[in-house]
Amino acid sequence: MSLNRSVKRAMARDKVKRNVVELCSVPQGQMGRPSKALTFAQAEAVLKAAEGTSMHAYIVVALLTGARTEELRALTWDHVFLKGQPGADPPQLPHIAVWRSVRRGGDTKTRKSRRTLALPARCVEVLWQQFEDQGWDRLAAGDKWEEHGLVFSSAVGKPLDATNVRRAFRQALKDAEAINADDWTPRELRHSFVSLLSDRGVPLEEISRLVGHSGTAVTEEVYRKQIRPVIQTGAVVMDGIFKRGTER
Repeated sequence: MSLNRSVKRAMARDKVKRNVVELCSVPQGQMGRPSKALTFAQAEAVLKAAEGTSMHAYIVVALLTGARTEELRALTWDHVFLKGQPGADPPQLPHIAVWRSVRRGGDTKTRKSRRTLALPARCVEVLWQQFEDQGWDRLAAGDKWEEHGLVFSSAVGKPLDATNVRRAFRQALKDAEAINADDWTPRELRHSFVSLLSDRGVPLEEISRLVGHSGTAVTEEVYRKQIRPVIQTGAVVMDGIFKRGTER
């Protein structure tokens, strides 16, 4: 029960003469950082700049799957299936199982946001390379290596925190053409994923499923600047049905 509700009940019973909650000043929160998304050209520049850096695989997977940054930091190799299951019925493409989407500090995602995402070929390629590179890191670290089974870790196997990822992300982008690395954060790779899909006409319902939202209303609220404002499907189909002039 909230404090305000408790006070109101006490007032109703004539135990309190004034609602003390009304005397409290509510602190003003700071304005959130405006969200933005990479254009296709910028996304290509980011991917090119990241090649050869420790963040290459992370950036590719984040941009091409839309996984949350906290999901990728928690991703373990036992939830990565780079060969898929071609013998299954129906066959399964290479995929990752993004199960851990619970944030610390009270912002808990629902079980509905736990999802399995097929991997684009480019993601499969960089994850194989990540697996190999991590093997070399393990050998170089020797006794200092901490095995947590993480796909994305420090040079000695330790979990990454948000600060680690943001710093390495901006370092990877420092030579990206027409990009100011300090203006971008890892979470905007997810925003870019949504924007690029929307630009290609992917339905909002499908985008919502891919990003792990419980419904389209959440996707529209969170990514309202990235979602294409004009729904084109009807116009495209009707142009095909009612062709003009000699095309009838």
